[in-house]
Amino acid sequence: MKLETLPRYKLATLPTPLDELPRLSRELGVRVLMKRDDLTGFALGGNKARKLEFLIADALAQHADILVTGGGPQSNHARMTAAAARKIGMDCQIVFFGAPPPDVNGNLLLDELLGAQMLYANTEDKIELDRILVRVTDELRAQGRTPYLIPVGGSTALGCASYVLAVGELLGQLNAQHIAPDYAFITTGSCGTHAGILAGMKFYNAAIPVYGITVSRVKSECEQRIPALVAKTSELLNYQLPITNADVIVNNRYIGPGYAKITPEAREAIHLVARLEGIFLDPVYTGKTMAGLIDLVARGEIARGATIVFWHTGGAPGIFGHAKDVL
Repeated sequence: MKLETLPRYKLATLPTPLDELPRLSRELGVRVLMKRDDLTGFALGGNKARKLEFLIADALAQHADILVTGGGPQSNHARMTAAAARKIGMDCQIVFFGAPPPDVNGNLLLDELLGAQMLYANTEDKIELDRILVRVTDELRAQGRTPYLIPVGGSTALGCASYVLAVGELLGQLNAQHIAPDYAFITTGSCGTHAGILAGMKFYNAAIPVYGITVSRVKSECEQRIPALVAKTSELLNYQLPITNADVIVNNRYIGPGYAKITPEAREAIHLVARLEGIFLDPVYTGKTMAGLIDLVARGEIARGATIVFWHTGGAPGIFGHAKDVL
């Protein structure tokens, strides 16, 4: 199927801006531009709006009446999926990692406001969560519902295809400004956005390395998931997207104690970007990615004077779910 003809349900405000960050650039000694997918508009914004445009269209084509997905209690994806479900008149069932947190705030507060049905898996194991998602979907079907299962993070070929288009959008902005970046920096979580951007670089023959900072999965798992998702996207689009091992760049030095557990470096990065540029990063995803960029420049692994596109994937509600950590 051709990329331009994929069924799509409009949610996001596009194109998102490509902003120059002059004060941060002077501070770090590299030129930093930010692709503002925190400004996709729908349900407080974030990268998932792009993915959900295609996933929602597919759910409607399958006559679904309830969306099923999972993630952490402060999941941006869960919040946006619940909002998308309400916009199209569907219910939403979310399965969360772990146990119920003591406070309802941030994204979880918005999930409550949206009236999402919520279940806690009482496990941090990703494979077990996937099993529970399948079980819940089967149970809903047995009850006469028509569920549509969206994997954690919306990381499917359809989700990746949205980021192939996003790369085309970015390249148009770069060309208009006569900018040739040395890297695109991206947060790597469930791997769908990373895979989609990498696939997009191949689709448009752009020689911009995609540098991922993983915030949840170990490097080896990312190095398996990303090529697999690119291959599925290639099959969906019926378009060759050949990648090599060298194309899959993942750094797991900045995870810290684990997913959704802030590091001192991420906290410093959040404060720095807020006070230099008036832009909010979140403690789970983009804060750690910016901390990685800052450290890699300091180490000399990213050369002084390099031009970086930092892809802001959103997540501002997560700040309010981790207020003590951020402060």
